[in-house]
Amino acid sequence: MLVLSAHAAEPPPPGVSPARTPHQAGLTDIRALVPDIAEDIHYAGNDNFTGAPVDGYRSPKCFLRTAAAEALARVEMHLRGEGLRLRIWDCYRPARAVAAFVRWAGDPGDTRTKAAHYPNLGKDKLLGEYIAPVSGHSRGATVDLTLMQCEGTRCVPLNMGTDFDFFDPRAHTDYPGITTEQRANRQRLLRAMAAEGFVNYPQEWWHYSLPSAASADTIYDVPVE
Repeated sequence: MLVLSAHAAEPPPPGVSPARTPHQAGLTDIRALVPDIAEDIHYAGNDNFTGAPVDGYRSPKCFLRTAAAEALARVEMHLRGEGLRLRIWDCYRPARAVAAFVRWAGDPGDTRTKAAHYPNLGKDKLLGEYIAPVSGHSRGATVDLTLMQCEGTRCVPLNMGTDFDFFDPRAHTDYPGITTEQRANRQRLLRAMAAEGFVNYPQEWWHYSLPSAASADTIYDVPVE
């Protein structure tokens, strides 16, 4: 009876929206608000933990639910006043891309990116904490990003202690083994994002969501194009 009650209390999985275009899904291209924002959308190319372009990423673009895009634009504008800028790695993520991640994680023979992305873990350990069958990114209000220090038009990424999508405790936002500079840089990003309501995922210093901008029971599968 206890087991049955526990399962009954679990929330149902989110439903996939029937939307077929970014407009129908209420998604806004961040460049419509900040035309020169720095983007480096890894999943649209080979430079990611799968080693290949990911299903659903037809263009290297950042879409977000409109309220999240507007909030992120405000973060960028505030940072520019401090000589800083954002660099975006991922935003809205189609459900089909998440499914592709799960398939990749289930292929033990493909370990070509192990040295760069999960050097201290077996691939079979990635499902769960690092790769989930449902991603908050698919709700349209989650973004992966970092900070850059800028002088004029020349910008250099701040030292955060790990690269993007590094599956390791060192990527935890409050990991104690990083340097004072790296910790300060992570906290600087945290403060800038929190000022507009974004919440950090503690296992990934680069991962932020704006809960108020998305529905918890709806995900999207509109291609990024």
